[in-house]
Amino acid sequence: MGTTPKREDPRAVAKILLTIHIIAVIIAIGPVAVAASMFPPAARKALASGNDADKATLRLLNRICKVYALVSIAVPVFGFATAGIMGVTGNLWIIISIVLTGIAALVLGLLVLPYQQRVLDGTPTPPAQLAMYTGVFNLLWAAVTVVMIFRPGSSLNG
Repeated sequence: MGTTPKREDPRAVAKILLTIHIIAVIIAIGPVAVAASMFPPAARKALASGNDADKATLRLLNRICKVYALVSIAVPVFGFATAGIMGVTGNLWIIISIVLTGIAALVLGLLVLPYQQRVLDGTPTPPAQLAMYTGVFNLLWAAVTVVMIFRPGSSLNG
């Protein structure tokens, strides 16, 4: 007689996916948030000095933002997988997180990165405006973190 294959425990799979999701957030979103926040003051310095080393710093910070923005696609991928396994995709806290994450992605893709590129291209761009967009991007991620921790409307144990 054959044995029935053992079925994976969905809780164990959820823990693995959640761990990957959290690691992806730390590894992908963290560098974007830091590099994007460093860009406006570095831009002010580069614009004032005209120094090639300062301009190289701007190019490096922009590259970090672009590369890690692509890597950060893993965050919602593993987030959706985790929510699906946990059966919480329709919960308010997940929906709020998805909306905030989408807005953060739009702010990064439509405002922060293009404004960084304008600075790199030498187009007159107020660093204060770029700093504001970067701050909004970071606040959105902070809000996602709060929602993920407090889980409004959830019956899951926090």
